[in-house]
Amino acid sequence: MQIKEIIKTILEGFRANKIRAVLTILGIVIGIGSVIVIMSVGAGAQSLILNQVNSMGTDLIGILPGASDPNGPPATVFGLTITTLKYEDAQALRDRSQAPHNVAVSAYVAGVDTISSIYENLTGNFMGTSAAYPEVENVEVASGRFFTESEEKGLARVAVLGAQMKIDLFGENDPIGQRIKIKRESFEVIGVLAARGSNLLSDTDNRVFVPVLTAEKLVLGIDHLGFIRAKIDDTQNLDAAMDDIRVILRQRHGITNPADDDFSIRSTAQALDVLGQVTDAIRFFLAGIGALSLLVGGVGIMNIMLISVAERTREIGLRKALGARKQDLLVQFLAEASISSLTGGVVGIVGGVAISALIALVAQALGYNWSFVVSPASVILACAVSISIGMIFGYYPAKKASGLDPISALRYE
Repeated sequence: MQIKEIIKTILEGFRANKIRAVLTILGIVIGIGSVIVIMSVGAGAQSLILNQVNSMGTDLIGILPGASDPNGPPATVFGLTITTLKYEDAQALRDRSQAPHNVAVSAYVAGVDTISSIYENLTGNFMGTSAAYPEVENVEVASGRFFTESEEKGLARVAVLGAQMKIDLFGENDPIGQRIKIKRESFEVIGVLAARGSNLLSDTDNRVFVPVLTAEKLVLGIDHLGFIRAKIDDTQNLDAAMDDIRVILRQRHGITNPADDDFSIRSTAQALDVLGQVTDAIRFFLAGIGALSLLVGGVGIMNIMLISVAERTREIGLRKALGARKQDLLVQFLAEASISSLTGGVVGIVGGVAISALIALVAQALGYNWSFVVSPASVILACAVSISIGMIFGYYPAKKASGLDPISALRYE
């Protein structure tokens, strides 16, 4: 049979059995569409996370309490409270004679408690940090000022509000010079930070910032830090800066064997690599789950094609009686399965791209730095996979049809 005749016959069959044709391609539509959506949403989520880490700057080094495997998560991730990191450690890391590449160092502790103003009383997040916080974290002060190093060391009761926290506590009123309470301690508001928007990694807008020693001694009643961050002069000096930090902390903690380290050092560059690997693994795992629906779609094609062979047994017998060869029937049924699968693939791709674009638009409207990613390679691969599924799962019904005995087929009721 000529290709034109094969396609004409297939299309006539589709028109005559519209419901069967729809059912044949539906599984492929769902399978291909889900894979496209999963890969696109995975890539968008990956770009969101990596962009937010990257926005912090690749010139940052984080020091956390507790030892951990260099390629594994720090101990604090598991909810452990480790008290090995002290304020004096942060002070030592600011010494340019010992750590020449550290241009700014900030210490951190955090807590959640009652925060109140004369207008509002709420449960909120507060953070004790250093005077170098704006330089380390690249944040700007919208009004007022940030606290100074002398206030940091002097247990000053001063506070700086995140942009949303200012609204929550004072509404449209000017908070500068007014007082808030964290637990039972009273603080004078001296500044408000500029809004930074939604961020999965840190929520500056919804926090109150106070001097780190004030938070430790007066609010939390502790004598240890949550973590330290150091900003370095150049990313090319990243490894040297990390080595300097290790030397300083080992000297301060009396550690002679590196295996006994009671701290962990991470850079944002390392975090980007680890997060990239993790998100890639999650994307491909989810894509594998989505690909299972392609298998279901392929089985669906085979079942429908077997039903079609049974329904068209007399037609097949008549074709063979009129001179149709096994090869002609095999090609016809394989082409029918492949066209069904390809049609489902194309519809699935269009639907998957449309859904992915909608998800990206919604995420961007919510303020997230979400990228819409559908690679041409994934579209081409999806088309190839859909055709392959039609060929693979259509072969058995096609083989069965081509092998029918014409006399028995003509007698079939």
